[in-house]
Amino acid sequence: MFNYFIPTAKGLAPLLEAELKELGIENTKQIAGGVSFDGSLENGYQVCLWSRFASRVLLKLSEFKVIDPMDLYLGCSNIPWESHFDVDKTFSIDFSGSNDEIRNTQFGALKIKDAIVDRFRKKFDERPNVEKRDADIRFNGRLFKDKASIYIDLSGSPLHLRGYRTIAGEAPLRETLAAGIIKRSGWKGEALVDPMCGSGTLVIEAAMMSLNIAPGSLRNKFGFEQWKKHDVETWKTLKTTAQVYGRRAVKDCTTRFYASDLSKDMISIARQNAQRAGVAELIEFSVQDAKKVLPPEELSTGMVVSNPPYGERLGGFSDTISLYTELGHHFKDAFAGWNLSMFAMDTELLSCLGMRAARSYKFFNGPIECVLKNYRISPKRIAEGAEVVAEKSTKTVKPKTVETTEFVESTEDNPWGTLPPVIETEADIVFKEVKQIKPAIYAEDFANRLLKNMKRLDKWAKRENIQCYRLYDADLPEYNVAIDRYNEYLIIQEYRAPKEIDAQKVRRRFLDIVSTTRYLLDLTDDQLIIKVRERQKGRQQYEKLDSKKQRLVVQEGPAKIIVNLQDYLDTGLFLDHRPTRLRIGKMAEGKDFLNLFCYTATASVHAALGGAKSTTSVDMSNTYLNWGQENFTENGIQGKHDFIQQDCIKWLQHAHEMYDLIFIDPPTFSNSKRMTDVFDVQDDHVALLTSASERVNPNGEIIFSNNKRGFKLDLEAIKALGFYVKDISKASIPEDFKGNDKIHQCWLLTKHN
Repeated sequence: MFNYFIPTAKGLAPLLEAELKELGIENTKQIAGGVSFDGSLENGYQVCLWSRFASRVLLKLSEFKVIDPMDLYLGCSNIPWESHFDVDKTFSIDFSGSNDEIRNTQFGALKIKDAIVDRFRKKFDERPNVEKRDADIRFNGRLFKDKASIYIDLSGSPLHLRGYRTIAGEAPLRETLAAGIIKRSGWKGEALVDPMCGSGTLVIEAAMMSLNIAPGSLRNKFGFEQWKKHDVETWKTLKTTAQVYGRRAVKDCTTRFYASDLSKDMISIARQNAQRAGVAELIEFSVQDAKKVLPPEELSTGMVVSNPPYGERLGGFSDTISLYTELGHHFKDAFAGWNLSMFAMDTELLSCLGMRAARSYKFFNGPIECVLKNYRISPKRIAEGAEVVAEKSTKTVKPKTVETTEFVESTEDNPWGTLPPVIETEADIVFKEVKQIKPAIYAEDFANRLLKNMKRLDKWAKRENIQCYRLYDADLPEYNVAIDRYNEYLIIQEYRAPKEIDAQKVRRRFLDIVSTTRYLLDLTDDQLIIKVRERQKGRQQYEKLDSKKQRLVVQEGPAKIIVNLQDYLDTGLFLDHRPTRLRIGKMAEGKDFLNLFCYTATASVHAALGGAKSTTSVDMSNTYLNWGQENFTENGIQGKHDFIQQDCIKWLQHAHEMYDLIFIDPPTFSNSKRMTDVFDVQDDHVALLTSASERVNPNGEIIFSNNKRGFKLDLEAIKALGFYVKDISKASIPEDFKGNDKIHQCWLLTKHN
């Protein structure tokens, strides 16, 4: 008898143990990371061949006490390695675990390797070579507290590599996890539909289960084949029997499988994978949008199982919420009477389906916690009746009866947790659907505040000819976002929550915000942009996020401004400085205007449109200076308007021109590679304004602003430079930022004559 340890993915151990018992293996025991049992060599081969959930099959060679590294070396030196493989074979060591003395897995593996090599040298004056990737034979060391267990890996490469999937799509499921999803879905052999099949792993694993195809029968290689104690005849008999059985079973299978995907390329890959797995003739593949997939006409019930795309796979968080919400509506309508099982790496996203799960299972895809939720979609059986018209419905509804289902605590005999059907009229259903026009995730308090803000600000913006403004700025602490409107587009900027706030709660609330905002403003997928930023840590306008180059022209009073909603953390327009830009437009007539740290030169645009004799815009970023020139072109501005790419502080120290009006809006902090020194607005504002004072004409003015919270202007030093100082912060806060009067501070400095 041998002692085995069968590791598996977290969450699959109960399924693995049940599977081993079905293979006739007794004395199984769930332990950390997998299942152990005592059995014959044939049992080990059976697991390699038949297990759908095992990651590897490890046969124990030795177990001993380990206090320090020398104990590990000596314990491994006593194992007769020469009886397991020859010196001309390559080997590799996997090691896991630690104790007080052995804290590094690479160090543990090195000690075992040294013991193996030294033993061979002593016996044969030769040593075998280590091959990490494709060794002839693999060994595994596991350390827990003061006990080390040494195994030979009978499987070789991980068992999830069945052999049928040579190409996979983005973020594919491991075959073992896919098998676990099918098993936990409650599927009993009925028709199965996967409307977002990707490379086909879920539906292929289900088809192999239906045919009872041994997953290991498709593999070309196992680790035990180079093992000197390998029983060739026993293995040959087991594998041949499994392969013959699988081929015969295809002809007798009556279960049908349906797999579709929006990508033609993925369907091609899935079809090739199914052919290699031997199940292609059972699966009907098609290129379809999941939101339009319908059940086969001849079927009134079955199982829908899927792993929908999420976040990065889909392209955007807003798109993901939209997809899950629309899938929920579609499944409830098109697959009434069916069972639904959905696997997701974001638990909260499943709530967008708008359905209550009967069962829920936790899985792990590597280190990522995932969830599988099973739903029962209410069947609809219709009977004749009288005529009723539902509000907001364009159709006349006759009172037909519809069967719905209530939920109770689920049991093994009743996995969906359902009570006998309750009869209600179809008119009731229509009215219920009218009520459910709201998304499944809807935040009432947040919605009320957003509607209140919209009512106040939309009229104001239209009156002022402003197309971009802030609708919401963390008005409610639990909904910690900023929402900005740019004409028909909306940007939701999520302020990063403190670490002590529960991540799931933050995620759920953000889903509430996005879903509610989409609903209230009736936004399409491309009209909502999601960003995450730290709250008030300086302007990070130079941080690039994307390269979509989505160019939009918006109106701000008399000016047309080009914004980019996707590619940068900021859009090219600081909304909170709108009153200051409009003030500059009124002050600039006939004056020479200087704009330092000009960003996209929007203040210069207003100055030029206000009749400035000349404008000079200075910034270190060539990207933003080019953007500024495009703003000038968009407004048809001509005349003496210069754009200078240089460090503003250095440029001031060497400039000779004089100006009547200067606008200075520096970053809170900067350590750009193009600067010789680090800039801090609190420490360096006096030096900056000293240099600027030398460039302003008598009776000239400087508007100085910054966004540093807690900033203190050195009033005495600034007055000593010959300025009258007026705090215009309150007047510079725009209508849409009235609830955040600390968004920036602003002063008007007038030079003595």
